Amino acid sequence: MDDDLKGEVTRGARALVVYPHMRGNRGSAELDPEARLEEAKGLALAIGLEIVDGLIIPVREPRAATLLGEGQIENISVACTLNEAELVVVDGSLTAIQQRNLEEKLKRKVIDRTGLILEIFGERAATAEGRLQVELAHLDYQAGRLVRSWTHLERQRGGFGFLGGPGETQIEADRRMIRDRMSRIRRELEQVRRTRGLHRDRREKAPWPVIALVGYTNAGKSTLFNRLTGADVMAEDLLFATLDPTMRAVRLPGVEKAILSDTVGFISDLPTQLVAAFRATLEEVNAADVILHVRDIANPDTETQKKQVLAVLADLGVIPRDDDAGEEPPEEAPIPIIEVWNKWDLLSPRQVEDLREVIAHRSDETIIPLSAITGEGCDELLEIVGHGLNADAKVYSFVIPAADGQRLAFLHARGEVLKEEDAGEGEQGPMIRIEVRLAERELGRFRAL
Repeated sequence: MDDDLKGEVTRGARALVVYPHMRGNRGSAELDPEARLEEAKGLALAIGLEIVDGLIIPVREPRAATLLGEGQIENISVACTLNEAELVVVDGSLTAIQQRNLEEKLKRKVIDRTGLILEIFGERAATAEGRLQVELAHLDYQAGRLVRSWTHLERQRGGFGFLGGPGETQIEADRRMIRDRMSRIRRELEQVRRTRGLHRDRREKAPWPVIALVGYTNAGKSTLFNRLTGADVMAEDLLFATLDPTMRAVRLPGVEKAILSDTVGFISDLPTQLVAAFRATLEEVNAADVILHVRDIANPDTETQKKQVLAVLADLGVIPRDDDAGEEPPEEAPIPIIEVWNKWDLLSPRQVEDLREVIAHRSDETIIPLSAITGEGCDELLEIVGHGLNADAKVYSFVIPAADGQRLAFLHARGEVLKEEDAGEGEQGPMIRIEVRLAERELGRFRAL
């Protein structure tokens, strides 16, 4: 490869985005080509690239050597020259050979969807766990690309080197060294997961329900999280603004305290390396008492995005798969899901009217329209969640020593005390009879005291 191709490609580089649309292979939960191209542009913008143009390339028969045909590659080359593009982002999965051949033909750096998402995750992951997960995914991706042409672009900054950085070093590690490093990372991740498990066990013993926010990337989860908790989690109009699970306390009607958990956004065709590596990031969803599925209801592809989110939740075992219909029902009841239709403020009056009719006809689902920006509907959401957490509440009568301040305080804080009276003397001194409405969850925690 020419020496002038080996210059640095960094943030702010001019990028041409190409979406190879595989004809005849469209699934029901796939974004349409225009929406997919826009999503790819969003990914590129999230890593600080300057988008100069975007092309949808129809692909009937993928070429083993280059994925695209010679004429299509020539069209991309011309577009790169006209727009002075330094980088070509291919919104699809490229083999190492396809990537190298495209770079040689286009005389430009080429990265695929997996490389781009890994680069974003490498910059955004803030916690030790997040960085370990990203590095594991990066090594898995890199293991098959040790022979690639652009091996000099190695990590020297926040990301993982697909876009280069100052003073790149040659990748000299062989597959054995990569495997050793991956083994070490997996051991470290296992320790992190055990620690998270202990924290989760402590939360389960604590009398606080957990509410998990899930949704497609850029649906507004972090903005809603900040609105409900008063926190200042990074919330920008960017794909993958949140990569590490964040938790804060939130007050609900009838519930003294609950834990709200913000999670990484879902996306179509998430690279297989990341599906495995980020499974632990979504473990909190499995431990939730309620799931809030935040949807960007103003997005034309909101239904497709919903299908993809539900598919990921099914993969995690949170909800049954569509093909599980004939199987035995699970022993545990599924975690209740409330649909939050966010960005209500962006809709026209006609759209609002139409969607309210949709909500009226979907009585089997709980749907809350709101705007995380203006706060409209947020109080109703908290009211519904609080009511849901107490839906199984029953009235219980307990006789407790008057000196047992811990259990009395628990009942007053976590239940609705209906009656409290003197119950005479007992072995432990003066006793109090207390009648209280308690949720099943709180009853178990009370007995644990």
